[in-house]
Formats: sequence, structure tokens, C-alpha cells
Amino acid sequence: MERIIITGAAGNLGSLLARKMARDGVPLRLFWHRRPVADDLAACPGVETCQVDLGRPETLRGHLREGDTIVHFAGVLFRADPQKFLHTTNTHYFRNLLDEALRAGVRRIVLISFPHVEGETTPEKPARGRLDGHPVSVHAATRLEEERLLFAHSERLETVSLRVGMVYGRGILMIDAARWFSRRWLLGVWRRPTWIHLISAPDFVAAAQAAACKPGIRGIYHVGDEGVQTLQQFLDDAARRWGTKRPWRMPLWMIYAAARGFESVSRITGWRAPLTRDFITIGRVSYYGDTERMRRELLPELRYRTYREGLEIL
Repeated sequence: MERIIITGAAGNLGSLLARKMARDGVPLRLFWHRRPVADDLAACPGVETCQVDLGRPETLRGHLREGDTIVHFAGVLFRADPQKFLHTTNTHYFRNLLDEALRAGVRRIVLISFPHVEGETTPEKPARGRLDGHPVSVHAATRLEEERLLFAHSERLETVSLRVGMVYGRGILMIDAARWFSRRWLLGVWRRPTWIHLISAPDFVAAAQAAACKPGIRGIYHVGDEGVQTLQQFLDDAARRWGTKRPWRMPLWMIYAAARGFESVSRITGWRAPLTRDFITIGRVSYYGDTERMRRELLPELRYRTYREGLEIL
């Protein structure tokens, strides 16, 4: 069986996928940088772990081989001033990985992306896999550049981008942070309704595993469920599920001020910033993807068709 390489395997979504694939007996090579892969995951049969630094491509050599598939999660989030580092960590580091993969004869690269790269989209006008978008946030603009770098090599590689909606479920960092704030009556959201596309954690993992392992997978897939809802509706229902207060409807300047405060603390202490100004900028953009291709080629049956069916996993 082909070995699957997962970058960012110690991170939130990368570790979710790695655990599912390890349970299924898929041979894995898990890349990590500063934080090691969890001991129990590293000890699973068929799992290898490697410390690499995408900023130093020589650390990748010997860890890639002809026929491997790479699922790329690695990146930097929750840090102050993303405009100062994302062009390096998203674009330059990905170019290093791509160059080494081409040199080693890797067969397929699956990039974990999101629908924001096409700019604002809605259920009436969903994202359809374009590469000529004009996103307003640094996170989305640099991820779009990664996609363009990847698909420029589609003649030599099986190139895949999964544009994933918001993943929800217990253990997902953004959802856990929302619950923490909600329990303390601190969770707020802007007033303007924002359309979002959601996908449960189990369905995301199933789609990502299919993208890595199924034959004939190429191109852009929007990964989301069948629900149609706004961010405000989702947070209201999540708060009811948690038995906490409905999120405050707050003026936008107040939310940006809170983000500025978190970034200042992060800048001084080096701690994670649970909210940044660029997160707000990307979060205010409605996003919704056309999932027809995902349902046909990756995931014909969803475990949770809408978040209302999946409230049990919140």
C-alpha cells in the first residue's frame, strides 16, 4: 500500500486525519516541526514520524520517495501580524515542499485550502473552482498563491486542492475557543449576516482520506455539507447546544479592537492569538462552495447532512 505523507501532522486537522488513517492501517509518514506528533499516534503500526523544517528544504530530502502522496496542512496560525509572515510560511515554504516533491518523483499532492480564495461567494453564487479570485484577506490571498503554484505543475503531478468549509466538532480549535468564550458570556459576532459553508469533522476526514487514496483524483474539490446557514445562526444554535448565552451582536469596531488586543499580547509574550484582525477580515466574507464534484468523486454519503444533524458532536 502506498505511504501517505501528512505535513503539519501534529496540528489540529492534520492529526485528525492521521489518526483515522492509522486506524485504517494506511502506512503514514508524519511530518512535524516544533511540536512532536502525539506519542500514541507515533506508536501506531505503520506510522513513521519525521521532524522537518519547510524553511530548510534539505531537511525534506530522504523523506520523500517516488509514488508517495503528500497531504499538506502545515502552516502558521494564531499569531500576531499575519501579514508579516504568511507570504513566507504559506507561499515560500510551500514552494520548497513542491520543489522537493518534484525532485523525488512524488505522485500526488493534496493541498488543504478553503473557498475564501475565490472572494465572496454565496449559496446562490457558490465558488466553482476558479483560480482568478481576488480575496481580501492575507490568509486567503496567500493560499490562492499556493494553489496557483501547485496547479502550475499539474502535468507532472496529480494536483488536488480541497477547499474546505468551516470544520466543526469537539476538538476543533476554533469551535473549542467559541465554546470557551460562550461559557464566559464573552462570545460576540458582528451584526451583518455572513453565509458560511460547514462540514463535520468526521465528514471532512473521510473526504480528505478519499482525496489522498482514491485513484483518478485531480483538481479542485469544494468540501461542505448540504446545509445553508449564516455564521450567526450557527453560533446561536451552538450556544443553545452548550447551554450558554446567545452570542452578543457587536459593532465591528469593538471586535477589531479585541483582535488588536489579542495580537498585542501575542506579540509581547509569544502566546497564541485566538483572534487576529485578518481572521475578522476573512471571517466577514461569505463563502459557499459547489460540492457536486466532491459528492460524486470523494464522499457520496455524508454522516451529517447539515450542522443541525451534527449538533451532537459539538
